[in-house]
Amino acid sequence: MTRAGNPGSGSDWPAALCAPVRNLPSHSRLRVALSGGMDSVLLLHVAASLFAGDGRLSAVHVNHQLQPNAGQSERFCQQLCDALGVPLDIRRVEVSGIEDSRRHSGGGIEEAARNARYQVFEEILTPGELLLMAHHGDDQAETVLFRLLRGTGVAGLGGMPRSRPLGQGMLYRPLLDFSRDELQAWAMENSIGWVDDPSNTDERFDRNFLRLSVMPLLKARWPSLIARIRHSAGACRESDQLAATLAELRFRQCANDQGALNTGCLANLAVAEQKNLLRWWIRHYRREPPTIADWPQVLNELLTAPADREPEIRGDGFAVRRYQGYLYLVPDRAPLPAGRLPLVPGQAVEWGEWRVTLSAAGERKSPAPDIRISTRAGGERIRPAPDGPSKSLKNWLQEKTIPPWERARLPLLLEVKDGNEEVVGAGDLWLSGKYCGEAPASGWRIVVERECN
Repeated sequence: MTRAGNPGSGSDWPAALCAPVRNLPSHSRLRVALSGGMDSVLLLHVAASLFAGDGRLSAVHVNHQLQPNAGQSERFCQQLCDALGVPLDIRRVEVSGIEDSRRHSGGGIEEAARNARYQVFEEILTPGELLLMAHHGDDQAETVLFRLLRGTGVAGLGGMPRSRPLGQGMLYRPLLDFSRDELQAWAMENSIGWVDDPSNTDERFDRNFLRLSVMPLLKARWPSLIARIRHSAGACRESDQLAATLAELRFRQCANDQGALNTGCLANLAVAEQKNLLRWWIRHYRREPPTIADWPQVLNELLTAPADREPEIRGDGFAVRRYQGYLYLVPDRAPLPAGRLPLVPGQAVEWGEWRVTLSAAGERKSPAPDIRISTRAGGERIRPAPDGPSKSLKNWLQEKTIPPWERARLPLLLEVKDGNEEVVGAGDLWLSGKYCGEAPASGWRIVVERECN
C-alpha cells in the first residue's frame, strides 16, 4: 500500500530532527538505506534537505523480490530519488533458504532477507563512506525485547549500536532517539508518501508479533516504555564496554606474539573472566562467539584435558583449538587439491591458502626441474643445513612447534629426478638452497607465499 503524498514533497524539518542527521561522523560520501517505508523515506527527505547540493549524497534500495509489491516499492524509491535529485543504486537479490524458512513460521525468511541486505551494504561501501539507516527508538526496544526472549547477555541487551564498521565504511543510525509516533507525525505533517510492506502485518514473524501484539500492551501499561528500554540498553552497553576493557587487559597478560592464549594464564582467572576473555578474543578476530549452554564445562575441558587430547570449540567458520599450552583461533579452510600438482615455470599454482611460483633465475638456461606440490604422506626427510644430516620432517616440524592443523596443510615441494623424490621445500618454513637466494644453485627460483588470515 502506498500512503498518500507526493514522493518529492516536504519542506522545512524541525531542528530536533535535523540535528542528529546534520551532526554525523566524518565521511567522504553519504548513502541512505532506502526501503520505501515511512522511516527511511523521512530520513532521505531530511538528508536531502541538508546535503543534496554537495554531490556526496546517494541512496541504495535492496529489492528482496519476496513481496507482491516489491516492484512497486522499487519504482516508488526511484521516483522519490528523482524528485529529490538524489542518485539511487538499486540492487536486486535472491534470498536463499526461503522454503526451509516457511516451515519454521516465517522467521527465517526475515533473517535471510536481512542477511542478504547487509551483504549488499558490505559490498558497496568504500572507505570513508557512511551508510545511514532509519532505525528508531521503537525498533531499538523491539530488538532488546526480542534478544531478551531469545536469551542473551549484556552485549545483546545493549541493542543496536548507533554506529559500527560495515564493509569498508561505517553504518550510522541517527534516529534512535525518536519514537515511531514522532517520526510518523512529522511525515504526515509534511504530506510525504511512503510504501507499506504487507509483510509487516504478518504476525508469524516474531518481530511483527512483538510490534503489533506485545508492544501496544506494554506501552498502555508503561507509557514511558521506549525511554526506559533505551536507558536500560545504554546501561548494558556501558557494562559491555567495561567487560571489553577488562578482556583486553587480560588478553595482554595471556596472549603470545601470535595472539594465542596461554592456558595456564587463563586457568588462573575466574570462570566469568575466562568466558569474557574468550568471547572478546573471538570477536577481536571478527568472528561471532558460538552459543554455548554450559560454558564452565566447555572451558574446563578446553583447559584441563590431558596433553594427548585435542579439545576444541566449534564456531561458524572457525574452531578454537589447543596446542602445547595455547589456544588458537583456526579459520575453516577449503579442501586442498587432490593428488600432486606440477609447478609450471612462470605460472603461480594455488594450493589452498598458499601460492607457489617457479621461475628462471639469472642468465642460466638449465632445463626446468620437475617440482610437484603435495601434502605430507609420512616418512619424509629434509636436510635443513646444506652440509648437515637429514632429519625427519615430522620431528623437525614438532621442534618448530608447528600445530598439527598447520602441518596437515603445509605444501611440500618434491623434486622428481631419475625416479627418485627429494623434499626441497616445506611451505614458507624452509626451502633448499638450490631454489632460493640471490643466485639459486639450480638456476631456478621458487617463491612460496601465504595469504593472511
